[in-house]
Amino acid sequence: MKIESIRAVEVNLTPSIQTAPRVPPIPGAGHFTSPMARYEREFGGRGWSASWKRAACVVTAEDGTWGLGVTTNSGPVLSIINDHFAPLLTGQNAMSTEKCWDLMRRASSPYGTHGLTSYAVSAVDNALWDLKGKLLGRPVYELLGGPVKDKIFCYASNTMLTYGTENYIDWFLELGFKAVKLFVRHGPEDGIEGIRKDEELVARTREQVGPDVEIAVDSWMSLNIEYIVRLVEALKPYRIKWLEDYLLPEDMDSYFKVRQRVPGQTLATGEHWYTIHQFAQAAGQGLVDILQPDIAWVGGVTASVRICHIAEAHGVTVIGHGGMNYPYGQHLAYAMPVIPWGERSEGVAPPGVPLEEMILLPGTPAIEDGYLIPSDAPGFGFEFDLDWLEARTT
Repeated sequence: MKIESIRAVEVNLTPSIQTAPRVPPIPGAGHFTSPMARYEREFGGRGWSASWKRAACVVTAEDGTWGLGVTTNSGPVLSIINDHFAPLLTGQNAMSTEKCWDLMRRASSPYGTHGLTSYAVSAVDNALWDLKGKLLGRPVYELLGGPVKDKIFCYASNTMLTYGTENYIDWFLELGFKAVKLFVRHGPEDGIEGIRKDEELVARTREQVGPDVEIAVDSWMSLNIEYIVRLVEALKPYRIKWLEDYLLPEDMDSYFKVRQRVPGQTLATGEHWYTIHQFAQAAGQGLVDILQPDIAWVGGVTASVRICHIAEAHGVTVIGHGGMNYPYGQHLAYAMPVIPWGERSEGVAPPGVPLEEMILLPGTPAIEDGYLIPSDAPGFGFEFDLDWLEARTT
């Protein structure tokens, strides 16, 4: 079965929230820290962020069967897919996911497969896996080897601050999550006061959740070696599960130095690493304990499976960034022995709003009592047609 067409479009996907949050928004709730913190006064309110929206890629086979991949950064991603990858892959065997992935990686090497190109590769690759599952009449997790667990343990990330962290954490606990993640609000620019305030955030949350709920801490590419060393020391009494995303992704030399300075701290990163090579270096050199590729950014299912095998060979684990937000990461986690947990992010849910109302793509299973079982429908189990998608094209 050959690929008939590949088309990428910008889409606006929003959850259909019916339930009003049970608490009012907090004016000036603020943001967690960012790699642009030193320029915060110049670009307030995240004014430095790119305005690109989501991109959806539809790969259609000769018989009309289609598969869908979704990613972010629509502006450049649409051009890469429609202008370069679509002509390259049209006419290829729709079942040849390995070849198609390799073609995209090698063809884009003159301008770089990392970064924005990797988002485009991911959208096409995930669409091909969805198509492949539909053509074979099997869920993707079966194509990856079948389930290795009864259900996926999930944790909730406090990626939105609108309604107050304590209110979100209370809601996460009510929903049945046994692990949560916080984002620090301060970094090197704030010195010892920042460390104290970050410690206070973690201390309050530890008191709120008690001793039996895990707490992870994310710093979104915002720290430096000195701040990391001091923060890790300050957070020791609160038994955090891991420290995440603590350096600029390209600064591999500092990853070596942090590992040397805090050998006893579990370290996790990788959402802003692309394709496989940085993961291989980090795993092989023991720089991190948990690899965190995003399946919609790193190069899709095909790249993610390779990263899982790299991790297993080096005795580290994989917990994909935002893996439970969409079916892509759900199916991967269900089939890979090296993935023990799944992350629900993108706000999870405002306090009081059921998780079912936060689904962006119909057919995506919701987490129940802290666990998730992927759809067993063909492909990724989407429950909509192309008219539904077309109505959300911008």
